Amino acid sequence: MSKVKVPTIDLEKAKDDPSQLKLLDIACKDHGFFLLKNHGMQEEIDDMWRMSEWFFHQPREDKLKIIRTKTIPLGYYDRELTKQKRDLKEVFDFMYTKSNGEDLNQWPENKVFRSKMQNFFSKASLVAEETLKLVFLNLSHNVYQLPSGEKSTSNARLNYYPIDDPLEEKTRKDISKLGDMALHHHTDPGILTLLIQDMTGGLQTKSKKSGWIDIEPEENTIVVNLGDAMQVWTNDKYVAAIHRVTKRTATARYSTPYFYNPKRDAVIQPLEQISDEEPIYVPFTWKEYIQGRVDDNYTDLGEEDIQISRFRS
Repeated sequence: MSKVKVPTIDLEKAKDDPSQLKLLDIACKDHGFFLLKNHGMQEEIDDMWRMSEWFFHQPREDKLKIIRTKTIPLGYYDRELTKQKRDLKEVFDFMYTKSNGEDLNQWPENKVFRSKMQNFFSKASLVAEETLKLVFLNLSHNVYQLPSGEKSTSNARLNYYPIDDPLEEKTRKDISKLGDMALHHHTDPGILTLLIQDMTGGLQTKSKKSGWIDIEPEENTIVVNLGDAMQVWTNDKYVAAIHRVTKRTATARYSTPYFYNPKRDAVIQPLEQISDEEPIYVPFTWKEYIQGRVDDNYTDLGEEDIQISRFRS
């Protein structure tokens, strides 16, 4: 395993520091990962960690009360598939409650949990917007002319990676077997992901130059990785991060990603403001793309989940 380190970028200072922007540019071209410090949301992260640990240590029957389904894609789940292989993890998915009061989430009966998750989501949305502008600085003189994400289409997830299979043996007979990873290799479909990971380790990304490298935990930082939409927007100048999580052998792992996604009606295509080269991709809608990725989380469809390579011209 290569000892290459991904760069740590200062969100407050990097925009005025050419050396940090250069490191950011190199990382985005090679593997799509960097760490973010001075992000301004440590209080929300600390609250989130306490609530995440509480949630996953509830009795199993309580978690199953809010299990997600194809028609209700938010809530608890313990048998997600990646690359048609079952991951060794439990998750809780949630989105932001809309201003009109509409709430698509399934919440446990703990009002503090709900409040802390919503606070975390709101702050992460702001940090994601600022992080995107920082990434764009290496690509365009006017970041405000470029598209942004949308709070209402973004989502967050609490992850718990146990040592042992959370499913009872009688339940395992009817579903896909566990693969050889806690989370199998994949890219995220959206623009970028803010990932808060604990100090356990196990997250890896695939570098063009060095193969699989560790994303080593660093106190009080956020891990950022680019998604498929960013790779298409940049016409392959920047890469969607291929990443995975190795199986736990001694200590369970917690992590929480915030997935910053395009606007609901967005058409994803290479941006003229970023690349004057011939477009590598034909336009496609965010709605159709994300639906294809969601469908594969539930059922082995017998083929690779939808990838941006499908839209290469």
